[in-house]
Amino acid sequence: MPEKKCDVVVIGSGPAGLAAAIAAKERGAEDVLIIERGEELGGILIQCIHTGFGLEIFQEDLTGPEYAQRFIDRVEGLGVETMLGTMVLDLTPARRLYAIQWGRLLEIEARAIVLAMGCRERSRGALAIPGTRPAGIYTAGPAQRFTELEGYMTGERFAILGSGDIGMIMARRLVFEGARVERMVEVLPYVGGLVRNYVQCLVDYDIPLQLQHTVIDVKGRDRVEAVVSAQVDDNFQPIPGSEETIPCDP
Repeated sequence: MPEKKCDVVVIGSGPAGLAAAIAAKERGAEDVLIIERGEELGGILIQCIHTGFGLEIFQEDLTGPEYAQRFIDRVEGLGVETMLGTMVLDLTPARRLYAIQWGRLLEIEARAIVLAMGCRERSRGALAIPGTRPAGIYTAGPAQRFTELEGYMTGERFAILGSGDIGMIMARRLVFEGARVERMVEVLPYVGGLVRNYVQCLVDYDIPLQLQHTVIDVKGRDRVEAVVSAQVDDNFQPIPGSEETIPCDP
């Protein structure tokens, strides 16, 4: 089993991981290693092709890939080592990492380890939405990757649960690609994302938003055909009689 020793190992190459590696290198760490399970550096930024990044740090309005590239160039210029296509399998209290890269097992010893693996979106199961289990239900991140990077449309008519920034940006992107966003529903009495995104993504493109609503049922056998929404009370409980069926990708 190959063994490697590093001063600092950063797991994840998104904006946090890149920034951590740069900071470690600039503060005197000699052997800094970034481990990334994907085939490219940049994390979620790679699929965020909309602008709005870099306004504070660079005083420029950049897309996600442009913003990521600024940090990637800095990482490469500082001589930070990277391992792409590498999945960390285990991390011990003695700061030993066990990872697999293209079929070979690696053992890495580090003086310090930075966990920068990002977050996971809550799935339908975590949200406990009842109904059938047809194809065609996505969290925002995978839907964004399919559309922005893979060039694959996941449907033609959409209902979106949640009004966070990615949800609103994806609603606009789907309209750009020729789809129809039938409805965006938000359980809270206010928009979950930035006002700027609400105006530029929903208002400007006439995408209907219902606040204090949620999805209470999913319809469809092989593929999703509709969702049932309902208004909620102050305790986030569906109000009987307020149900509405929203067709999506029949």
